[in-house]
Amino acid sequence: MAFIRPFRPEDTENAKHICRSTLPPSLASSPAAVRMAPYLWTLPFTHLSPQSCFVLDDGDGTAVGYVIGTPDVLALADAYPRYVAEVLQSEQGERDVPPPAQLDTLERWSVPLDGDGEDDAGKEAARATVNPACLAQLAYKVQWLVLEGVEGKRELAREYRAMLHIDLLEPWQAKGWGRQMIERFVEAVRASGMDFGKGIQLGVAGENAEVVPFYERVGFRVYPGGEREGNVWMVREL
Repeated sequence: MAFIRPFRPEDTENAKHICRSTLPPSLASSPAAVRMAPYLWTLPFTHLSPQSCFVLDDGDGTAVGYVIGTPDVLALADAYPRYVAEVLQSEQGERDVPPPAQLDTLERWSVPLDGDGEDDAGKEAARATVNPACLAQLAYKVQWLVLEGVEGKRELAREYRAMLHIDLLEPWQAKGWGRQMIERFVEAVRASGMDFGKGIQLGVAGENAEVVPFYERVGFRVYPGGEREGNVWMVREL
C-alpha cells in the first residue's frame, strides 16, 4: 500500500525521473531541458533541505511522487554555494548542466529552433525552444532561480519564505495524494523552527494553469501581481 515518507538520498534518481516525467510540454520537448530540469527544480531542495522533502512510496520502496521545498527560501539561497560545489560541480552535474559562460546578464528564456529566422514573431514563437544557456544560468545563480523570477518576486520571497514543489507520476494523480502531501509539507514547515514569514509560495507554469483550482482548494491563492507572462505565483498563509 502506498504511503508518504521522508525523502532519502537513495530516492534521488527516482526524484529526477519524477521531475522529468512531469515537465510541461515546452520543457519536455527539449532534450537539454529534460536533462537539466532536476538540477533547477528538484535537487536544490533535496540536497539543501531534505528535512522538508517527502515522497509518495508505492509500497515497494519506489518514489512515485514528491513534495519538496524549504521552510525558508532566503536561508536556502545563503546555502546555495554548497549545492553548486557538491552537486553542480560534480562530474555528473557538469555533464548534465555545463557551467554557463557568464552570470552577469540572464539570457533569453527561449530561442528559435536551429534554422528558423526571427522575422515573423508568430512563427518564431511557434518554433522556439527553451534556451539551454538560460537554464544553466538559473541553475548556477540562485537569485535568478528562486528570488527574481518575476517582477516583485524578491518581495514575495521576503513575505512568504517557504517554497513548495509537488509532482506525481500520472498513475498516482487525482487520487487524493496531492492534498495529503501538501499537508505533510505544511506540518514540516511549522515544525522546522525556521522563519517562514507569512507562509508558503509556489509557482505554476502557464502551461499547467489548469492546476490552479486544485491549489485554491488546498488553501492557496493567487499572489497580487503574481500573474505574469502566463505564469502564476500562489501563496498560502500559515
